[in-house]
Amino acid sequence: MKVAIGADHAGFLLKQSLVRCLLAAGYDVRDYGTDSTESADYPDFAEAVGIAVADGQVDRGVLVCYTGAGMSIAANKVPGVRATLGWNAEQVQLTREHNDANVLTLGAKFTEPALAETLLQVFLTTPFSEGERHTRRLAKIAKIGKE
Repeated sequence: MKVAIGADHAGFLLKQSLVRCLLAAGYDVRDYGTDSTESADYPDFAEAVGIAVADGQVDRGVLVCYTGAGMSIAANKVPGVRATLGWNAEQVQLTREHNDANVLTLGAKFTEPALAETLLQVFLTTPFSEGERHTRRLAKIAKIGKE
């Protein structure tokens, strides 16, 4: 599985931890930056990762900023992205099963590295439940903004 990852300065250290975790697990990781704790604007990384996911260059995306909310808002502006702000394992599992979330956002301020690794594992290993109601709802989401 190919995974795109990005972070702003506030999420840099957690992103680095997650990159090591992904590589150790054998994932093909595409790191979209940032490369330091020097101030950087989160929308730039959200857009880059979002485009990689939406264009099919990667299978899933992961974004980290201070709260995770900014990345989620920005990534969801990219057509085809279904970003979710992860805060516990059950919530992340349900967003994969019900919403086919393809980008996970995390808040470095509120997410310890061990929890972040758990959320990442759940996000990457939980399949979408392709039931009629979930598929129907995703089709409705895809139509929003196109009419």
